[in-house]
Amino acid sequence: MRSGYVLVLYYSRYGATAELARLIARGVEEGGMEARVRTVPAVSTVCEAVEADVPSDGAPYVTLDDLEKCAGLALGSPTRFGNMAAALKYFLDSTSPLWLRGALIGKPAAVFTSTSSLHGGQETTLLTMLVPLLHHGMMILGLPYSEQALLHTTGGGTPYGASHVAGIDNKLPVTDEEKQLCQALGRRLARTAAALMQVTR
Repeated sequence: MRSGYVLVLYYSRYGATAELARLIARGVEEGGMEARVRTVPAVSTVCEAVEADVPSDGAPYVTLDDLEKCAGLALGSPTRFGNMAAALKYFLDSTSPLWLRGALIGKPAAVFTSTSSLHGGQETTLLTMLVPLLHHGMMILGLPYSEQALLHTTGGGTPYGASHVAGIDNKLPVTDEEKQLCQALGRRLARTAAALMQVTR
C-alpha cells in the first residue's frame, strides 16, 4: 500500500550529501507531497558494529517499513571509488524481503550524490545506485535538459540525478545550479509519485 510521502534516503559522512537530501526534500514538498528524510548507520570494516537505535543528530535511521510504504524514493550517497558508500549498500542488501514481495514495483525513484572533485565518479555512482532499484522494479527518474541549470552548471548536476562537488575538504557550498537541480528532482519525483497514486487508486 502506498502512502503519501516520498522517502529521501541517504548516507552522509561529512554533511554534503545530507545537505542535498534536505534540498531534495524541499523540492518534494514544493511538488505537493510529504518528504520523509531518513539515513542509515555507518558500518565497520573490522567487526559487527552496533549503533544506537536513534542517531545523535540528523535524520532518523530508515526501516524496511519506511521503504515499503513510500510512494517514491530519492536515494543518495557520497562517492566511494565511483560507487555508493558501503553503509547504503549494506541497507539495500537487506531489502530482499521487499524484493520477494515485489513491494517496490512501479514506484518512482531518483538518485543523488556528492564527490570531492568534479571528475570523482559522480555519474558512475549515480548509475550504479540505479541497479538495485531496477532489480526492485522501480521506475527511474532523471533530470531532463529542460532544466536550464543542467546546461549551465560548472559544478554538479547530471541527467542521471542531482549531484554536488564538495571539494577536497568537503567545504565547498552547494552552488545555485546544484540547489536548483536538487529541488527540481524533488518536485519531479513528488509529482510523478502523486500521479501514479491517482492511477493506482
